[in-house]
Amino acid sequence: MGSANKSSTARKARIEEMRRAEQARERRNRLLTIGASVVIVCGLVVGGVVLVRSQSDGGGSDTAATDTSGKGKFVTGKDGVKTWEGKLSRNHVTKAVKYASEPPVGGDHNQVWMNCNGDVYTKELDNTNAVHSLEHGAVWVTYNADAKKADVDALAAKVKKTPYTLMSPMDDQKDPIMLSAWGHQRTVTGASDPNVDTFFEKFVQGEQTPEPGAACTNGLSQ
Repeated sequence: MGSANKSSTARKARIEEMRRAEQARERRNRLLTIGASVVIVCGLVVGGVVLVRSQSDGGGSDTAATDTSGKGKFVTGKDGVKTWEGKLSRNHVTKAVKYASEPPVGGDHNQVWMNCNGDVYTKELDNTNAVHSLEHGAVWVTYNADAKKADVDALAAKVKKTPYTLMSPMDDQKDPIMLSAWGHQRTVTGASDPNVDTFFEKFVQGEQTPEPGAACTNGLSQ
């Protein structure tokens, strides 16, 4: 019990630290945008960056796969977590991407991330935006029509309290509830499954994160 309490306390402290960092980042962003139109500024910034990246990346590809080498695969560990073994490309693209898994766990993605500061979405997301969130160290909770409403509601409440997480429906996934992080994924039986907390503890801003500390706000929202 002692070690469990210490782990829980450490996790809460880490989440609070991330929340304070996000709040500080938001305050800085507000100061930087005083006197300017948010819509105009965002349009100019996003449009300009997309233009530059699309020129440097060749505009992306309709058939860009998660594993550009074509040799990647999932390997399931003793803990039930599937780890992608293979190259996960990280190019910014402007077109649709054909991923090797559903939900995807990495690969080429849109230049704009989905907000993932405990954001719960009620409609399916564009995978290319959500994958960018995974690159920032977010855990993505997805569910299909077979998931029980009670589990969906309980998981939504958990996500809303956890920075660097997001949640959305995904009709095409094979299991009712799945958790994804960059390069890692697992299925859980429901909101009370202890593997939910274990996955969050390990992968929310975990060691797998390609861009630790990158923002989960000021991105795209529904």
